Amino acid sequence: MSKLTELSAWLDSRLPALLAEHKVPGASVAVYAGGEIIDHAAGVLNTGTGVEADTDSLFQIGSITKIWTTTLALQLADEGLLDLDEPVRKYLPEFKIADNVAAAKITVRQLMCHTSGFEGDIFTDTGRGDDCVEKYVATLGDVPQLFAPGEMFSYNNAAFCVLGRVVEVLRGKPYNDCLAEHLFVPLGLTHAAASPYEAIRFRAALGHLTPEPGADPQPAGVWALAASNAPAGSMLAMRPRDLVTFAGMHLRDGEGPDGSRVLSAESARAMRERVVELPDLGLMGEAWGLGWSLSEGGAVVGHDGGTIGQSAFLRLAPGHDVAVALLTNGGNPIALYTEVVGHVLKELTGIELKVPPVPNPEAPRIDATRYVGEYSSSVADITVSQDEDGRVWVERVPKGIFAELAKPEKTELVAMNGDTLILAEPMQGMYLPHAFVGDDGTGRALYLHTGRADRRVRA
Repeated sequence: MSKLTELSAWLDSRLPALLAEHKVPGASVAVYAGGEIIDHAAGVLNTGTGVEADTDSLFQIGSITKIWTTTLALQLADEGLLDLDEPVRKYLPEFKIADNVAAAKITVRQLMCHTSGFEGDIFTDTGRGDDCVEKYVATLGDVPQLFAPGEMFSYNNAAFCVLGRVVEVLRGKPYNDCLAEHLFVPLGLTHAAASPYEAIRFRAALGHLTPEPGADPQPAGVWALAASNAPAGSMLAMRPRDLVTFAGMHLRDGEGPDGSRVLSAESARAMRERVVELPDLGLMGEAWGLGWSLSEGGAVVGHDGGTIGQSAFLRLAPGHDVAVALLTNGGNPIALYTEVVGHVLKELTGIELKVPPVPNPEAPRIDATRYVGEYSSSVADITVSQDEDGRVWVERVPKGIFAELAKPEKTELVAMNGDTLILAEPMQGMYLPHAFVGDDGTGRALYLHTGRADRRVRA
């Protein structure tokens, strides 16, 4: 019996039980190994309708879309139409942020690896027309610069919308058309949708939100985020089989399923090279390449995605020609990811994924003077404090659209590793590390880094 056959039997027997254990309404998984694909699904797409998930069901892939946007851009580089090290303004002369000097320096490459330095969580809705990405980029004029371009990593959704606009300008067509013509068609994808208008042709999952800890997930009232953020991950949906078909192209260094060249081998390999190192941030990975997150010493590359109640996970082991995709619609997806994706990779490659970090119940009390203060972004205002007993607290007050989706939360932080602290209680099933980096000139941390670098606004 082959390893894939054994894995198929394991998924068939274990996936339904794991969904029940972790309160995940529905999930679908696909495994690619050496050109072969297996897939399984379980649960329901919508607890309100009871429609069952099957292997052809579409789930949103969220920010995994950023890999697709990077691939579209690198196809242009292969054609000699785009130079990654040229300023963005060479292709988008109208590109503006609050810091004009930084805007003139930011390169296309920096957009791809989250080092451009401007505030990245901008989710302005500019409508649903073909010009929504163009209109979105035009709204960034007052977005602040957090640090000099290229200085450090800070996850940036807005940067990928700018990158998507570069693709639109150089192709002379809307982003969704670029996806279809330059990736869906050459890869032979049959169950992929760039918008709700296409997704409705298939069985499509609805996200589910948990109203309070321990409660059952409930159907979300909205299917997707704003169309203007499509290049960053607000819209793209597909079945896992199509997602690992895309991953297989990357594992073959740009060669499509039929042997045609979708991306140059040089560009495919360049996407997996280390560009910027990350603080100790758990599942975010150790470093970032062009689009891809790198972990396990570079043996694994991947990306995660999250939309309204849907979570997606993609992991590739390039040295073993293996990829696995897990798509979910609520509950505790992190626990499901750890068990399913961890098991698949260990069985097929021998690689053991690092488990998500958890707090040490015996963690010593620390002097938090360096960390205490207020930090802010467009997503939330964050206050770090230390009480008389020496306990450290982080209070997060959501802003913008997130104020409608989440409530203010105050949670304890405990020591983890050096300048990284970790939540004492899980948030959405995950103990999120909080890294304090930089220096404001008085010995205090300049940034609170949780994947995104939130700048200190006052002591």
